[in-house]
Amino acid sequence: MAPRSRELMRKVSVIAATITSLACGTNYIYSAWGPQFASKLNLSSTQSNLIGVSGNLGMYASGIPIGLLVDAKGPRPGVLLGCAMLGVGYFALYSAYNDGPGVTGMPWLCLSGFLTGAGGCAAFSASIKTSALNWPTHRGTATAFPLSAFGLSAFFFSSISTVAFPDNTSDFLLMLAVGTFGMTFISSFFLRVIPHQPVYSAVSSDEYRGELRSNRLHRSKSGDSKRGAVLEPSEPGMHHAAPNGSYPLSRNESEDAKTHMSVPDIPNTEADETSSLMSKSSVSGTGDLEENGERRDSMAHDPHHLDIRGMALLPKIEFWELFILLGLLTGIGLMTINNIGNDAQALWSHYDSSVTPGWIQRRQLIHVSIISVLSFTGRLLSGIGSDLIVKKLHMSRYWCLFISSAVFCAAQLCGARIENPNQLIYVSGTTGLAYGFLFGCYPSIVAETFGVHGLSQNWGCMTLSPVVSGYVFNLIYGKIYDKHSTITPDGRRDCSDGLGCYRTAYWVTFGASVAGVIISLWSIRYHHIIKLKQERKELEEESREA
Repeated sequence: MAPRSRELMRKVSVIAATITSLACGTNYIYSAWGPQFASKLNLSSTQSNLIGVSGNLGMYASGIPIGLLVDAKGPRPGVLLGCAMLGVGYFALYSAYNDGPGVTGMPWLCLSGFLTGAGGCAAFSASIKTSALNWPTHRGTATAFPLSAFGLSAFFFSSISTVAFPDNTSDFLLMLAVGTFGMTFISSFFLRVIPHQPVYSAVSSDEYRGELRSNRLHRSKSGDSKRGAVLEPSEPGMHHAAPNGSYPLSRNESEDAKTHMSVPDIPNTEADETSSLMSKSSVSGTGDLEENGERRDSMAHDPHHLDIRGMALLPKIEFWELFILLGLLTGIGLMTINNIGNDAQALWSHYDSSVTPGWIQRRQLIHVSIISVLSFTGRLLSGIGSDLIVKKLHMSRYWCLFISSAVFCAAQLCGARIENPNQLIYVSGTTGLAYGFLFGCYPSIVAETFGVHGLSQNWGCMTLSPVVSGYVFNLIYGKIYDKHSTITPDGRRDCSDGLGCYRTAYWVTFGASVAGVIISLWSIRYHHIIKLKQERKELEEESREA
């Protein structure tokens, strides 16, 4: 395949991954329909939060099995599984809403929420893995687009809802069922891992014939063969065509070359969507090749050759620092994302008792859109900016995590102090920006730290951390909100205390965000020390060789 065709297919694949991700972030739109859903079904704030947490649980707890599937079978099965779960989950919630109170039990509602989260996780994991593999030298930028689309998902669907069927929760849920299924299903046909052009060295006929007489083949320090065509290792299933323009050998020379070079036959085929993405050695030789220790050491620090996954993660300090930090900050963000609708309802009910439920719902959609747009912006800035920080400033990507932690601190202070609902935009805006900064660079950090080949599995391990923190922070919010609520004669719950309905919850998350700032600063210093030790070791080795 021509290089231009490969590049075009990679770009098409990134577009497909972006569209897929746009359908995967619908969990963050829960605040736009959750309060109305709870009101119609006569659910408490705690029960409503359990449905939202179930969606988060599906998104984060299913990461490991989904990651194993995507790493082993490729992106297409993950996307197809995701589109099925998204469609079933949202259609079940749509049916429960139309059935009214007392018909559908909480276990089924929570299971439906779980399916929407797990479906988003499956399709999103496939899109991220595809982008990371297709653009290994621009991984932060390539993954920034699907990551940003994931954050923009809530704005996309809430905007359609505002224009097409305002104040209609039933049609909104139906649109989520049909829209998420259709977008992921169609994109699955274009989501492919495109193999890279093999690297080889062309040699003259005299040099090649001379080397054939010597019956030896040496490997250079750079890993490329000095005397022949050597293919670089790649993801299994990504087959390479034989390089064009290689010097033709005579029959005897060809047979002699086969005798002294043990290189497997390479079929002239392309990788398909079901090719295995598990990390193995794709090129092996039994000839007289000289192994070079320096090359192995350099490859050990290259994310495209590094492969740490599964139980091997547990002894690593890097794993635990990333795991804890992601759990803390994600849990903080999810509390506001799932409850910004309750924030708006409590503040407006206390600030102006004459406002109608429909008017409050439109305000809720505005805040959901603000979170989504700022999350999109943060993901894009963090993904592309982290590449610039590393390549231009030669600094650590962990600075993006520090920025996220600091902005989360500001968001919690705003949430604990703002009483005027017209100023609630500061809570939703800072939360969206911090959340976007967090997720815009995290997959790149995980890929650089543990290798790109097991990215889906490792990312699945990482996303287990928000399961506990998201549940705890949302449960705290629900309990505090219910404590200040009263039950109306028609069985619905209402809180008219304004900021007092939830203020304590934001002070709890403020303490957690301060802990996030401390951990991120420690991580920056820790990795800086490790980098200095590595550079010192390399200088000592070079001085000994000299």
